[in-house]
Amino acid sequence: MGNDALLTKLREALGKDAVLTDTDVTESYSRDMMPLAPSGRPLAVVLPSDVEGVQATVRACAEAKVPIVPRGAGSGLSGAANAIDGCVVLVMTRFDRILEVDPGNRLAVVQPGVVNLDFRNAVEKHGLFYPPDPSSYDWCTIGGNLSTNAGGLCCVKYGVTTDAVLGLEVVLADGSVLKTGRRTVKGVAGYDLTKLFIGSEGTLGVITQATVALRPLPQAPATLVAGFDDTEKAGEAVTRIVREGLVPSLMEIMDASSIKAAEHYLNTDLGTGDECQALLLCQSDSGGEVARRELAVIEQICNDCEATMAYATDDLEEGRMLMQARRVVLTALEEYGIWLTDDVSVPRTRIAELILGCQRISDEVGLRIAVVGHAGDGNMHPTIVYAPGSEEEFQRARKAFDDILEVALSLGGTITGEHGVGRIKREWLEREIGPVGIRVHRQLKQALDPENLFNPGSMFSMA
Repeated sequence: MGNDALLTKLREALGKDAVLTDTDVTESYSRDMMPLAPSGRPLAVVLPSDVEGVQATVRACAEAKVPIVPRGAGSGLSGAANAIDGCVVLVMTRFDRILEVDPGNRLAVVQPGVVNLDFRNAVEKHGLFYPPDPSSYDWCTIGGNLSTNAGGLCCVKYGVTTDAVLGLEVVLADGSVLKTGRRTVKGVAGYDLTKLFIGSEGTLGVITQATVALRPLPQAPATLVAGFDDTEKAGEAVTRIVREGLVPSLMEIMDASSIKAAEHYLNTDLGTGDECQALLLCQSDSGGEVARRELAVIEQICNDCEATMAYATDDLEEGRMLMQARRVVLTALEEYGIWLTDDVSVPRTRIAELILGCQRISDEVGLRIAVVGHAGDGNMHPTIVYAPGSEEEFQRARKAFDDILEVALSLGGTITGEHGVGRIKREWLEREIGPVGIRVHRQLKQALDPENLFNPGSMFSMA
């Protein structure tokens, strides 16, 4: 089947408005938010609105031997949703319904095109809570979160996306529909196929529905902020908090560069002083006196670790203002140039070493690198800033990006905590998991996608 015949077949199956071929339009769907990742020119962009449309697309592309790249909102930071030349980009944003909310069993059934924040707001009306909260939660979709196994600020207490998923509906390479998982709290029948598809970046199938576990709505959070004039002291505070068995609902860290950028952007003073090298932000959603006691212990630990300031509040508005400094860092860095965000995780005892390593890399490449991250689970986001239009600085940024991955692995860490491998870390995945790990990945891919048509080239190559 030629390309013209394929497009005709897709239009007949899905309708003309669901098959886009105008190059100006298709270009806008050709890549995500990662500037380092390569992208190609798609043959078409297809926007199905039901499972039958996905099945028809998969079968038609299989007959024509045309690759399919599944995509959500395009908020990813690894190039996992980037088009390759001649592919069909399968956009799932029209799958935008919350099919069921079951308060009695604390679960919901949701389509992949639902925006994360919209879903959180919808279940909140039932007194329930969906924990995964990526930084782009106000526009990223559940399907994209599933495909990359996204995390967020609440991971320290509630885990990443996979920890909230009970089951999936997936269209396979032959167009058949697989249903994985369950609606029960427990269940160990067969292989855990649900977790196999979560984080697979669209390389094994197209997710069309998810059954997710919900939690009771947490209490309003109390917030603590602590400043340190030495990064290693902040790292020691994190280690002691974990060692004491404390599990705050949020524990974030900011280095000196990110603190200064946020203060400048917000035109405020966080009260940390000019010598502050690290800021620790914690929240407890345990409620009332329990939260106050939890933060009191954390405050004492910070003071024992020679914090230059430590302050806790249960005032909601004050807490929001403090957290705003963490949430605006990427936007604040745009005042200095284009940013390139890395994503690594290290053991929590080695967070300070990672931050200091990024400072060394910053000095070596001559570019600003600001580090923020989820201190509670060791997932750090070093962000490199370079001048727009400067190819020379862009190349230095690329070097810094790889150097940070090298440091993370040397500290016993991993090349990605929540953004995924995509098209920018393929060689690094092989370094991390080794040749046997890559072989098993390829065998799984071959078993489920024998023609290698689902997002080929993402995560690893089949060669």
